[in-house]
Amino acid sequence: MTDITVVSLGCGHPEDITVRALSAIKSARRVFILSDRMPAAELLKREGVGFSTMDDLYDAAEDFDTLADRIAERLIAAAPLCYAVFDASRDEGVKRLAKRAGESIKLSILPGVSEASAVEARALSHGAETMAGVLSVSANSFSENMLQPDMPIVITEINSRILAGDVKLKLSRIFAPEQKIYYERGQRMSEIELAELDRRKEYDHTSSVYVPAASLDKREGYTVSDLCGILGILLGENGCPWDREQTHESLRKYLIEEAYETVDAIDSGDTDKMCDELGDVLLQVVFHACLAEKHGEFDIKDVATSECKKMIRRHEHIFGSRKLESADAVNLNWENVKRAEKGLSSVAEAMRDIPASFPALMRAEKVQDKARKVGFDWQKPEEALEKVHEEANEVLEELKAGRDPAEELGDLLLSVVNVVRLSSLSPEIVLKSAVDKFVRRFESMEKLILSDGKSLECLTLTEMDVYWVRVKADSDSAIH
Repeated sequence: MTDITVVSLGCGHPEDITVRALSAIKSARRVFILSDRMPAAELLKREGVGFSTMDDLYDAAEDFDTLADRIAERLIAAAPLCYAVFDASRDEGVKRLAKRAGESIKLSILPGVSEASAVEARALSHGAETMAGVLSVSANSFSENMLQPDMPIVITEINSRILAGDVKLKLSRIFAPEQKIYYERGQRMSEIELAELDRRKEYDHTSSVYVPAASLDKREGYTVSDLCGILGILLGENGCPWDREQTHESLRKYLIEEAYETVDAIDSGDTDKMCDELGDVLLQVVFHACLAEKHGEFDIKDVATSECKKMIRRHEHIFGSRKLESADAVNLNWENVKRAEKGLSSVAEAMRDIPASFPALMRAEKVQDKARKVGFDWQKPEEALEKVHEEANEVLEELKAGRDPAEELGDLLLSVVNVVRLSSLSPEIVLKSAVDKFVRRFESMEKLILSDGKSLECLTLTEMDVYWVRVKADSDSAIH
């Protein structure tokens, strides 16, 4: 078995190298270091340690993934050796090496002074504000999802202007352009504004940035965690009187209203409005979660955990070993998993499980869809349309007989839903469109009547129908 020992040199003063790390380097038969431009390289030269660098790979690599792979390949081919990097726990090449080492390589990773702690210490000496806990990540691995604006972050190895611009862009989603940050290169630190991050003269492996935490009122963007924090304040002892009085039951209507307003925004095609309305829906979710947390029931993490587990269970073909080749197979599997989760042993139980609070048209569509999945359905909308005529005649019979037509009218509506569904349309959307069209035409009819110096109240149905026919003809000609 061949040995590879990885040590951390840090990006600070060369003499920050630990005794253990220096001993490992001196006792190694062969030494590689990440770059000759590392601050500790000069110390190794003074100590008489010969070494090879990865600088040629840096110059030749097209991207960071390729670079990390090639570093791992070179190390495995040259083992046994000692490899020195800035921070072994963060280095991408070391991560690839750990994955590729296998049984033939004994990999030892020694800790050292991390880049994060060194940069944080110098930022503090420059007057930066800090708090317990600092997030640390290399620029190449940094993503917006890692940001926790109420916690300082150290971003290391900003070794090019392009990478600096990428980091700046991601930080700008949360922090204002004038946000004070601490930029360091070669142990020289200066306080700059975020907007200046990609305007420095030079960048290399020692370039890092310390971004202090920012209060809620000094941010450009926010996270779901921030929304939870705001709700926590509003529901707190000195929070908003209205928010503190709310319950799950009192908020119920707002959740429904916001969902419908989001649907309207989607139908409008206005993405800015859609974003705003989705935010209102998210507020309701977070509000309920924060209320529940206040009473020791559950919190937003429990909500997210429940949904993630559900999505993983119901996508066995993605997260498991099951093979499902078609959308229909996926849909059937989804239904079977749902029924198993809820302990539903029959199709009828699955139908009853559809919430009675759903709009009637939506519930009718879902009930009929359950029947379709076991083959209890027409094949074509034309076949279902015959049932509509049959139900319409039964309504007519009830009316002629002077009896209550409610039951037969319900059957008629249900049969119409079938026709719509079999036409691959949504009953809710189709009816909404019809209502919108009726309102538009009625408005046009009313304007025509008023322009003729008349009023709706003074006209008979027959007289109004003349205007209605005109409006309908105009709208039909406009379409064609």
